[in-house]
Amino acid sequence: MSWAILVAAGLLEVVWAVGLKYTYGFTRFWPTFGTVLAMGLSVGLLGVAMKSLPVGTAYAVWVGIGAIGTAICGIFLFAEAVNAGRVISLLLIFAGIVGLKLSTPL
Repeated sequence: MSWAILVAAGLLEVVWAVGLKYTYGFTRFWPTFGTVLAMGLSVGLLGVAMKSLPVGTAYAVWVGIGAIGTAICGIFLFAEAVNAGRVISLLLIFAGIVGLKLSTPL
């Protein structure tokens, strides 16, 4: 269950990272409200997941999910560049997440 909570926390990190773009420097109320809400929920779920997962593993997976998800959203929502270097780098982050999951005994 902790891993599912951690994945949810990571996905909410993507929501707030992308949401930052829509706040226009926190000058738009509803995007700012949604972004701050997603931030709070993301960190809160990360804390819950850390009750039974190692802190280093949980944090690295949370950041990795956020980084990969945000980069993918940037490609599709904001027409950011797609090139071999970016794709390989994202795959390496994914490999690190999988490796951490496989090496965590819980």
